[in-house]
Amino acid sequence: MVQDDMLMGFALDQARQALARGEFPVGCVFAWQGRVVASGARCSSTGRANELDHAEIIALRRFLESGQRVDPAEVRVYSTMEPCLMCFATLLVNGFRQFVYAYEDAMGGATALDRTQLAPLYRQRQISIIAPVLRAESLALFKRYFQNDTHRYWRDSYLARYTLDQ
Repeated sequence: MVQDDMLMGFALDQARQALARGEFPVGCVFAWQGRVVASGARCSSTGRANELDHAEIIALRRFLESGQRVDPAEVRVYSTMEPCLMCFATLLVNGFRQFVYAYEDAMGGATALDRTQLAPLYRQRQISIIAPVLRAESLALFKRYFQNDTHRYWRDSYLARYTLDQ
């Protein structure tokens, strides 16, 4: 869908900005009725990594702090990488139901999680997942990240090997 490509393009812009700062290149935008209502980029992935500052969590904080009267169930979340378990669960609890991502997180992605075995809070949510959208563009950013010897975050991980083998 053209609109999904355009909005994922905005998330890719966030990821490019993160990469330019030496951060892990994940970007996220929240879109409502085709317009961006919040965005975020991964930060605190250099030095001693802070695992709370994922792009989705930063976008969520900005969305909540903005005071917008928008039902999260009507917001579509665009992430350049499949949301991890922390981000996915946090977004579900906060009422988000629509997820679009570019590149699969082969190491920690949570969207394919079998929710039937989870508690009702997670199991009973009706969700929509669309992927991949602009995967090649996102993959290129992750390859650039992992090919740079100065980037240490997830350097010797399964994700790094998987990405570089693509």
